[in-house]
Amino acid sequence: MFDVDPEFSNTEEWYEAIPEDSRPTRDQPFYHLLAENEQSFYVAYVSEQNLIADYSGEPVDHPDIPEIFGAFNDGSYELHFQMN
Repeated sequence: MFDVDPEFSNTEEWYEAIPEDSRPTRDQPFYHLLAENEQSFYVAYVSEQNLIADYSGEPVDHPDIPEIFGAFNDGSYELHFQMN
């Protein structure tokens, strides 16, 4: 995670594209995450209710890490700058 919105702050189109039966409520924090799948690396916008903690302590392999974060020390990255 590299940024957080205290409540939903994306487009209405993005929100409506989520199937209604799994659509998160707007009144919770939404996080900007560096993510990946089998085809690509991307930035994801994820509601707090859908976060899963990563307790592995392993570094993340994402090409945008150096642009946002500093060194990986003691299981976490140093943040270069504050977004919000």
